Amino acid sequence: MARISLRQLLDDAAERNYGVPAFNINNMEQGLAIMEAAKLADAPVIIQASRGARSYANDIMLSKMMEALETMYPEIPLCTHQDHGNSEATCLSAIQHGFTSVMMDGSLEADAKTPASYDYNVAITRRVTDLAHAVGVSVEGELGVLGSLESGHGEVEDGHGAEGKLSHDQLLTDPDQAVEFVRATKVDALAIAMGTSHGAYKFTRKPDGDVLAMHVVEAIHAKLPNIHLVMHGSSSVPQELQAAFNKAGGEMPKTWGVPVEEIVRGIKHGVRKVNIDTDCRLAMAAEIRRVATTNKGEFDPRKFLKPAMDALRVLCKQRFEEFGTAGKAARIKPVSLADMAKRYKSGSLDPQLTGRKAA
Repeated sequence: MARISLRQLLDDAAERNYGVPAFNINNMEQGLAIMEAAKLADAPVIIQASRGARSYANDIMLSKMMEALETMYPEIPLCTHQDHGNSEATCLSAIQHGFTSVMMDGSLEADAKTPASYDYNVAITRRVTDLAHAVGVSVEGELGVLGSLESGHGEVEDGHGAEGKLSHDQLLTDPDQAVEFVRATKVDALAIAMGTSHGAYKFTRKPDGDVLAMHVVEAIHAKLPNIHLVMHGSSSVPQELQAAFNKAGGEMPKTWGVPVEEIVRGIKHGVRKVNIDTDCRLAMAAEIRRVATTNKGEFDPRKFLKPAMDALRVLCKQRFEEFGTAGKAARIKPVSLADMAKRYKSGSLDPQLTGRKAA
């Protein structure tokens, strides 16, 4: 058994001071490339799927792909995670299909567009936490709304993202409120708002403290030193990938993502899960475009997809190394969801809201 809960993985990450990239997938090629990178790096991994990915690939196909990856790479601890669940039904159906972790994003209402009230967020997140923990599945919650501090807007991705103008308060998680939220919901991990957003167009310039509020990460970690934090929208959108994409006929305006050094800074202050999707898409798309432009007679899909997989494998291995995940797989001994359920029921996994950070 190689599939584990998010809680077990992030507890290990906290103990050994590393972060874990969470890569989104919706097809076989992505899954194979990510797992091969994890094997090469001896790294545990989080593979996650959005509601859009589940719709695209179909739950049955996606769950069977996850099973295949688990079977092919038994030495790699694998957490399968529902990204941005919008309702109890979304989260519970993910659990039905073998996900070992779910995100209940109550920062938005069920339409995944309308910013929700704090009370709504607490209530729905706690309901999902109670249900998921009963079967040993981990829960990630979100406080604050993902969006740009430059524009004041969210970025829609796979049908998920806030609509309309967002206030500064909505775009930045309040550290004191974070303490109350974790206490009320008992989430295993907390996604926070600090200026990141979905997609490639995160910042119009290399981000500084005005648009990427890393001080919020540090302030929350100071108040919740034992709680696992999550950075969403954390693709770095490397300039070299943009250049390769555009060289092969793409038309991506110059943009900036979240610098790796800022993610590493976050890892030093409690960030344990780092969501990455755009970088993966861009790495693959650049190679597909390259093949299409250099060999215009090519029609075998494998000749496009194999180089794309190679590029994704290189990117993922690099992130494992940069985040300190590399070399951490072998020591993790999987705990079954049944055993995790017993630990949740006993209260031994309740959030530690006071006391010093675990060594």
